[in-house]
Amino acid sequence: MSEEKKGFFKGLWGKLAGGGESGEDASPQLQAEPLPPSPQAEERELPKAGFFERLKQGLSKTRDSLVGRIDRLVFGRKEIDADTLEELEEILITADLGVQTTVELIRTLEQRLSRNELKDGAALKEALKEEILKRIAREAAPLDITTATPFVIMVIGVNGVGKTTTIGKLAARYTQEGKKVVLAAGDTFRAAAAEQLQAWGERAGVDVVRHQEGADPSAVVFDGIKAAVARKADILIVDTAGRLHTKVNLMEELKKVRRIMSRELPGAPHETLLVLDAATGQNAISQAKLFKEAAEVTGIALTKLDGTAKGGIVVAICNEFRIPVRYIGVGEGVEDLRDFDPAQFVEALFQ
Repeated sequence: MSEEKKGFFKGLWGKLAGGGESGEDASPQLQAEPLPPSPQAEERELPKAGFFERLKQGLSKTRDSLVGRIDRLVFGRKEIDADTLEELEEILITADLGVQTTVELIRTLEQRLSRNELKDGAALKEALKEEILKRIAREAAPLDITTATPFVIMVIGVNGVGKTTTIGKLAARYTQEGKKVVLAAGDTFRAAAAEQLQAWGERAGVDVVRHQEGADPSAVVFDGIKAAVARKADILIVDTAGRLHTKVNLMEELKKVRRIMSRELPGAPHETLLVLDAATGQNAISQAKLFKEAAEVTGIALTKLDGTAKGGIVVAICNEFRIPVRYIGVGEGVEDLRDFDPAQFVEALFQ
């Protein structure tokens, strides 16, 4: 492994485990997440386009960096050859599809080329579209919250990716569907994390269980489960730390939280949802690998797809980790967090 990659993984693990040797905050991802908009602000907003149109708009930069470059590559070419596929390989890698996924795609396209299935640029583009859809649809499945009551969702991820915002949007969504939701503010180490979750809770009209800053996260989770059971909630959503300001290892803390959940409510957590920021590109891949190894991830929420050219990371994550992407975020509004639809995503990307 190159020194550059070693340094990258060492730096990422330092952020996850609690910073450098000096104990100072080494993470650039500790900005406070935005509070939910006020009702007055929402009323002032102009009517928005349908979700598919917003998805297309959100993927515009990714489409330019991927499909736009493919169009320029094959424009006017009457024959697809090995050199064309070599140039396509470079485009896919630089569009954040990742080396592993890119190699698989190119190998498959080479096989199609040998069978004379790629006669021109249009055929190449359509074949690539089919192969991408096949990979992202492989594990796709919406989250089924009817399998337990209360259904416990443990939300994990590094600071700054949008955990609290995602939790707030999910709470609002499920409340609108008639579900009774309780939130547990288990991120007791980040300043103002509980206050932000409280603001989302008030916005969505749901109860929030919280302790003072610096409290034991497991104690918050314990009280959250007791409250969810006592109040006959349908769903309990638990926020967790993305970085600890103590010497306790983040992953060990998450394992401890899971043990408390399982002890107090057998089978919990029923979903461990990893939130990733799509705009971080390959950094999101590294985070997915670390959290999958330590936290038994069962689903992924990809935030901030709007405005980034790194949306190709969706393909890499689906293909490499075989974990279903449950939700994608393409805007700030509550309605901009949607179930991931592979066919809709690919169509919006290639249109």
